[in-house]
Amino acid sequence: DDHPLGDAPISAPTRKPASALPDPPAAGRRPCAECGGEVGPDLYCTECGTKAPSERDHFREQPSSWVAGVCDKGVGKSRNEDAMALLASPHPGSRAVLVVLDGVSNSVDSDVASLAGARAAREVLRTPLPSGMGTPDSRDSAVAKVLADAVAAANTAIVAVTDPDSTNPASATFTVAVLEGSRVSHANLGDSRCYWLPDAGPGVQLTVDDSVAQDQIASGVAKEVAETGQHAHAITKWLGRDAEDILPSVGSIEVTEPGWLLACSDGLWNYASEPEALQEQIRASGLTDPAPLALALVDFANAAGGHDNITAALARVDVAPNDVGQNATHTTPAGGGQSDG
Repeated sequence: DDHPLGDAPISAPTRKPASALPDPPAAGRRPCAECGGEVGPDLYCTECGTKAPSERDHFREQPSSWVAGVCDKGVGKSRNEDAMALLASPHPGSRAVLVVLDGVSNSVDSDVASLAGARAAREVLRTPLPSGMGTPDSRDSAVAKVLADAVAAANTAIVAVTDPDSTNPASATFTVAVLEGSRVSHANLGDSRCYWLPDAGPGVQLTVDDSVAQDQIASGVAKEVAETGQHAHAITKWLGRDAEDILPSVGSIEVTEPGWLLACSDGLWNYASEPEALQEQIRASGLTDPAPLALALVDFANAAGGHDNITAALARVDVAPNDVGQNATHTTPAGGGQSDG
């Protein structure tokens, strides 16, 4: 689970987030995001001359050949407040962890906090999920507890890097997908999402947003209206010092056909909310490897406007074709309101 930024300690809160991160790698070790050439010591590509972004503004992870992600600030933002942390076993399709956090843009140091939270949750999920007492109910309860522990660890990390005197403390959404064999377990707070996107057949949005838009959808407002309205990105649950409820919504799904597991921030799904729209982008790309596909999804969102930070984390699942069965449970969203846009 090597991270391009390294696992350097997260600094104390600062209004200069770049100072919390290591310097970019030396020339020849970092590819140009535009053409794939080498970034020189002056941080300009030696091939096309493009200036490389800061490593916090655009970074990639690929812990294994079948799992990868891209986290990008987007063309419309001045800094990247999204974060991700990935794990994967060497054997394709065996075990993967995709953690994505989206820092709330109107809170202080959410870029530092989101990265700290993502890494803390990843540490909790390094070991396999429990099987409970052997019954489905006991397994689900045991898994739900571990996922809640991961959320709690993320929250603790966020609070730890938050200025105790801040009147606008750092906050973030949270989502995670854990693949173990054919079973995907997931959890979320806020409006970062997990999707199951099979190669054939309908895709599934696994998570349910904690947002004003989702509340409107539940009350009968059309999804396309709610997700583009004035309060489309006001969230009703989040992580941070001022969070009132950090109990995540949890669920699981058995996947028995080939496809993609996706964890993403709203910077991606803003432009392709329905699973079918994401599947269309994947098919149109013609890509079968997770690293270039994650980059293609980020490029798609940037080309569509890139108004927010964008994160796409993918795990490739190759299994024998069959039906997909879903068995998900969700907690009730708490009240309140913040924006992560």
